[in-house]
Amino acid sequence: MSSKPTPRVLITPAAEATIDVLREEHGPLMFHQSGGCCDGSSPMCFTKGEFRIGGNDVWLGQIHGCDFFMSTSQFEYWQHTQLTVDVTKGRGASFSLEIPLGVRFLIRSRLFTEEESRNMAPVLEGEEYLAGQTQ
Repeated sequence: MSSKPTPRVLITPAAEATIDVLREEHGPLMFHQSGGCCDGSSPMCFTKGEFRIGGNDVWLGQIHGCDFFMSTSQFEYWQHTQLTVDVTKGRGASFSLEIPLGVRFLIRSRLFTEEESRNMAPVLEGEEYLAGQTQ
């Protein structure tokens, strides 16, 4: 078994390149996995702090220097899957920062293997994450 925890969220090089463009214009960024509002269940990119994180959110990790969150209720469904943030051409119907670029972020997912499941990266509840940010 690997000593490094299995990441819960990954990112493609194309999505990293889009983040680089957005970061240059907007500064630090964050993601929140939409729970069905606006653009279905797309990952939404915001300027860091623009989306208010609370006790009903879970921090899954970082992708390309950006914190990635989703709602606790949605995490109950997705906790057995590894998420990969990708980007595709086309406009989404959301408030995500990439929309004016003519692209949208999307999620690709797969189930964790049994070995990966035994070595999962920890998640933080929203309140735990926030408490760590103020220390």
